[in-house]
Parts: sequence; C-alpha cells; structure tokens
Amino acid sequence: MTSKLFFKSTLLFFSLLIVSCGSSKKAIPQLKPSTDNVTLSSTSTDVTFKTGAENFESYLPLLKDKRVGIVTNQTGILSKEKHLVDFLIEQNINLQKIYAPEHGFRGTADAGELIVDGKDTKTSLPIISLYGNNKKPKPEQLEGIDILVFDLQDVGARFYTYISSLHYVMEACAENNIPLLVLDRPNPNGTIVDGPILEKDHKSFVGMHEIPVLHGMTIGEYAKMINGEKWLKDSLQCDLKVAPCLNYSHDMKYSLPVKPSPNLPNDQSINLYASLCFFEGTNVSLGRGTEKQFQIYGSPFLPESEFDFSFTPKPNFGAKDPVHNGKVCFGEDLTEIRKVHRLELKWLLKAYQNTTDKTDFFNDFFTKLAGTKKLREQIEAGMTEKEIRKTWQEGLEQFKEIRGKYLIYE
Repeated sequence: MTSKLFFKSTLLFFSLLIVSCGSSKKAIPQLKPSTDNVTLSSTSTDVTFKTGAENFESYLPLLKDKRVGIVTNQTGILSKEKHLVDFLIEQNINLQKIYAPEHGFRGTADAGELIVDGKDTKTSLPIISLYGNNKKPKPEQLEGIDILVFDLQDVGARFYTYISSLHYVMEACAENNIPLLVLDRPNPNGTIVDGPILEKDHKSFVGMHEIPVLHGMTIGEYAKMINGEKWLKDSLQCDLKVAPCLNYSHDMKYSLPVKPSPNLPNDQSINLYASLCFFEGTNVSLGRGTEKQFQIYGSPFLPESEFDFSFTPKPNFGAKDPVHNGKVCFGEDLTEIRKVHRLELKWLLKAYQNTTDKTDFFNDFFTKLAGTKKLREQIEAGMTEKEIRKTWQEGLEQFKEIRGKYLIYE
C-alpha cells in the first residue's frame, strides 16, 4: 500500500471513530466566530480540523430514534456560528432537555451567580441548571432521556468548573443507566501539565480530583480518565463514548471561536487564566470589572511607586460587583506579554512581596484554588518560585503516567 493510500485509509477510519472509555510582544488574537475550518499546516492543506461536534458521522447514528438530553452552553457551536442544539433539531434528533452549567445556557451569568431553571426562547426546550444546589442532575430531571450528550468548551484548568460538571453528569448517568456521549473539543492550554496536585482534604467544586492545576487534556480525554480511574462515587463507571476531534494534536494552535465564559474575552486571558486565577484567593483584583479580565492585576494595597499601571474596576457584563469596585488599583498590564507555557507564580509572588499588609493578602478561597495548604505556606515562608516548583515535580510525574493512559491525541 502506498503511503498516500495508507494516509487516506487512516483518515477514513478516524472519521468513523467513536472513542470509548478505556484504559517578543505581539498582538493579542481576539475571540471571534470562525467561518472556516482550521487548516493544520501548509503541507496538508487538504486535511481540515473538526471538533467532535462537527464529526457528525461519529455520533449522529447514536442519537437517531433516541430521546436526547444535552449538557451545553454558548460554546457548543459548529462552524459558521450554528449552535449544536439548532443543528440537532434540523437533523430531526428528538431533543428533550438542555442542561446548563455555571454561567448558564447562553453564558451570560457572573461566576458563582445563581442560575434558575427556565426555557430556551428559540427552541422552547426546558433548561435545567446544573449549578448552585443542583450540580448533579436528579433522577426526575433525567426522566424520559435515553442518552445524554455533553458538549462544553474547557480551558484546561482544574478550577474551571466545567470539568466538575462533567464529573457530576457522569455520576448521574452511571446511577441512572443512561449512556453519555462527550463531543470533544481542543484544550487551548493542551500542552501544559503543571502546578501542585490537589490533596483529598481540599476537594471542592473548583477542584474535585487529584490532578495538577493544568492537566493538559481535552474534555473527552478527561472524561475517560474519570471513568477509568473510577473517580465517581462508589467507584461507579458510566457508559461513556467520546466523539473525537479530527486531525487534532495537543500542540495544535487553537483559538476559541466564542468566549467560554464572560470573563475570558480572548486568547490572552485564556492562556493567563490559570496563573492569574490564584488572585481570586487574595485581596488583589485580576481585572474583573474591566475589559482586560485575567490580563491585568492590581490592588489599592500595592504601592504606586512599584507599579506604574493602574485601573479602576466598575460593574460590567461579567461582574456586577467586582473586587475593589470604584477603587484605584496599582499593578501590571499583561495584555501583550508572550504566551506562557507553564503555570506562572511570579506575579502572585511579586504582589505578595509588595503588599502593604501581608496578613490580609490571602483569604480562605486560596487553599481551595491551590488544592493544598502548602502553596500559601511556601509563599509566606519566602520560598522562591524555583524552590516551590521543585516540590511539584514528583506529583506531576505520577500524574503524567496516569494521564498517558487516556490520551486520544498525540
């Protein structure tokens, strides 16, 4: 068989694949709706990337003649801005219910904001909120569902709650004998595996599993890990299938076509998210209440003499009452720095070292974000970033071994 024929045969095989559970300054690319498929490289212009949702042949037959529920939000789109919900209805798929995670079905709610059940005005489908006190679908909320579809865009960080929603959805499916189909999407931070490993005593909705802050997996691969490692309650496993992305690898550059949540407005914020999110557990603003969320940081308690950048948070579409609302904050503007390829601690350490009252710097949420008490203790003890990072290495190596069992892509 010639190499060309082999390549075409392999491509045809993967187009039908369903992956089951088993073992210098530069301009900031803005998120905008994509109108074309992404070409992998100039040497393979006939090969185009597709998300799991666009890999129609791999999952539409599974939904035919079934009563379908779908966990999704504004990120569940196909190319040319068509939402998956609308597409499935056009394909005569019998959609019954929409289940919405944090930020709601349309993705407009603030982080942590209470979301109530409702109805989609376009399709009249009932919407069930999977946030607040109802993080896991109840048996009665799954009545009349033959198969559940999960299509959310993750950003690769442990405390980004879409993977926590995934856990609870998988658990509910396992308990109610409902198959789960995950439509995979790229991880925009898919090459980074870094940070402290979460400890069991510090599990919460912003960190449910013993993984590092940046896990380097797609949401489909992560679902396989949850199932394979038996992380669900009582070591349950759900009937899981993953519709894979086509022609994707972890080091592929990928710009999200829409905001994954209200305060991640562009590629720069998504890349810096994991590093700057630690400020949520301090008295430092990370830009909520501005148009540079997760791209700047600052505080009224940092000295103007050391920080020449300032901003004043005000209520906006992503934060109705932002930290330091109406107060001048001094800090740094990171909107044009180079892309980071690890979890950076330097901004957190700089802010701590320069804050006027270190006893008020941290709050209780910091330990939940870190997944361990050690990081705060290390910072307060004056350890350098290099010294702190060294303490992560053994845990990271152990995690990488587990991670390798569930990777779908190179």
